[in-house]
Amino acid sequence: PSELLTGLRGKDVVVAFVESYGRSAVEDPRIAPAVDPVLAAGTATLAAAGFSARSGWLTSPVLGGGSWLAHSTFQAGVKIDNQQRYRSLVSSDRLTLGSSFRQAGWETTSVMPATVRAWPEGAFFGVDRVHIGPELGYRGPGFSFSPMPDQYALAEFERRERGRADRGPLMAQVELTSSHVPFTPIPKPVDWNALGDGTIFAPQVEGAVTGDDVLKDDDLTRAQYRDATVYSLSTLIDYVQRYGDDRTVLIYLGDHQPQTSIVGEGASHDVPITIVAKDPAVLDKIADWHWDAGLKPGPQAPVWPMESFRDRFLTAFGPEPAQAR
Repeated sequence: PSELLTGLRGKDVVVAFVESYGRSAVEDPRIAPAVDPVLAAGTATLAAAGFSARSGWLTSPVLGGGSWLAHSTFQAGVKIDNQQRYRSLVSSDRLTLGSSFRQAGWETTSVMPATVRAWPEGAFFGVDRVHIGPELGYRGPGFSFSPMPDQYALAEFERRERGRADRGPLMAQVELTSSHVPFTPIPKPVDWNALGDGTIFAPQVEGAVTGDDVLKDDDLTRAQYRDATVYSLSTLIDYVQRYGDDRTVLIYLGDHQPQTSIVGEGASHDVPITIVAKDPAVLDKIADWHWDAGLKPGPQAPVWPMESFRDRFLTAFGPEPAQAR
């Protein structure tokens, strides 16, 4: 434990999974013209606030669904592409990113707004405190699959965990679900100080196109996916600008590409990944990754299997090469 993650001591590390945020979001000409300006503006906005970012690509084990398989692949450093492998993993003693942080002295937490029952796997992933949807105090309307807007989930993470004065360094995994199929209704941002219990969102669902109607029309599905992704990314950028500080290290990535009706047959499994930090020493640690500057990876940025991230990360931020188990 004394040799784990020494390059991040004192930092709050937040891993945010953006649902269905895939390579198509930033490269498909039917989607990217709306998403790319958000990333460009976000890069400038965060730079003005003192943050820098580096971005690359990971290849997810799944496409169109199975988010928990991607999450576990990322955390455990082994490809998990079916439920049997997932069950075998969580009954093992394999080192995960969460358990690495926990062993090294971080408090660990997970915010899972779409989870509605106990999550015993949290112990395997090294999570001290799990916040599932029914416990987050939301009283507003549901947004199809997503029971609450990403803005509310992030605000509750801030209130319950990151914003606490009586804590040590924190490692968190936050799941952002507003860009989950069927991508309707799409939330609109509200004043962070006016969120309350979420009832402020009630008018936003009135008259929204139904999920059944969206999924009958591939062009409409693609448009809704585009707009939902814009919302999720904009909200996350706004959160960092508002609440981030010198201790903040944000790692955000997609879990998988959206379904084939959006990306087409034969699409890659690649998803963007970005690390944002204010302390330049953090990004200096990954200089040899050769990731692109800013919130958007370019077409020539490195592409790694998602399962390779664990060891690369532990090696970059530890004094000795990580020993896989």
